[in-house]
Amino acid sequence: MEERLTAAGGDLIAEITEGVARITLNRPAALNAITIDMLRGLRRWLEAWAQDDRVRTVEMRGAGDKAFCAGGDLRALYDSFRAGEKNQLEYFTLEYALDHYIHRYPKPITAHLDAIVMGGGMGVSQGATLRIVGPRTKMAMPETAIGLFPDVGGGYFLSRTPGRIGEYLGLVGPTLGAADAIYCGLADEAVGLDPLPASELERLRPAIDRHFAHESVAAIIASLQVETRPEFAEWASKCLTKLSRHSPTLLLVTLEQVRRSRTMALADCFRMELVMVQTCFEQGDFIEGIRALIIDKDNTPHWNPPRLADVAPDAVESFFSPRWSAQGHPLAHLKDPE
Repeated sequence: MEERLTAAGGDLIAEITEGVARITLNRPAALNAITIDMLRGLRRWLEAWAQDDRVRTVEMRGAGDKAFCAGGDLRALYDSFRAGEKNQLEYFTLEYALDHYIHRYPKPITAHLDAIVMGGGMGVSQGATLRIVGPRTKMAMPETAIGLFPDVGGGYFLSRTPGRIGEYLGLVGPTLGAADAIYCGLADEAVGLDPLPASELERLRPAIDRHFAHESVAAIIASLQVETRPEFAEWASKCLTKLSRHSPTLLLVTLEQVRRSRTMALADCFRMELVMVQTCFEQGDFIEGIRALIIDKDNTPHWNPPRLADVAPDAVESFFSPRWSAQGHPLAHLKDPE
């Protein structure tokens, strides 16, 4: 028996065939970036399939051969914010609740990730039961480059990678191939690769653990600056170049996020991130980063402040200050198993 459903505008396609429910993110021209309507459609179908006896398992894919999902629809968020609309909180509340639901879904979910997987794409796939990568996989959480932090549960899944890889991935935002994704626990299985190549992360692990264990971003940078071992010197130089371009404020916030998340439950991480993302819109670097890298594409964001040394400690702490009571939090309903 087969059933085929299409969301408004065709941005989602859902099919049920022989016990398998397949959902396809269908915006290939936009690298399958997730809109608010797609978030609603994903949630609606997943809830229906959880109760549907015909469905034994769920598969998630991205249309086209370039991307599973490159993230949220940042251009739409930028336009709505500049127009004075206030729907940003609704978008992130829906997104984080959906991501949490996928982590706790009662039936097996397989995510096919042989393509670009970034930001919001990581959010809807990291909770899958089986995450399959391949030769085209390009996985990253590059949010600090646009004045954001690794959200969509990034604090939770990055902080649970081996050693100090979570700090490295969150601050620098490198792109991982299949072998690296499997090595650090962000993927489970590879297809189309025989044999699986060596993991660059595994080779770099001694240097990552040394430098990114330092207590502050300034200390991490200072440590990278004195890396002279031949096998790590070029990598350290590339890290420094990337860190110099990213939002100073959000670098500090991200380091704090990853380290706090290491001892937090999943639902609490999402609740914390919703507070953080609201602060991002107020602080300004997020909107400026979208402007510089996605809208105008001049690649010259004007961060506020522009230097790491000028970021006040209370400015970082403001990203973690409660905005709602425990009962009044928009994600108060999220529950984790005892």
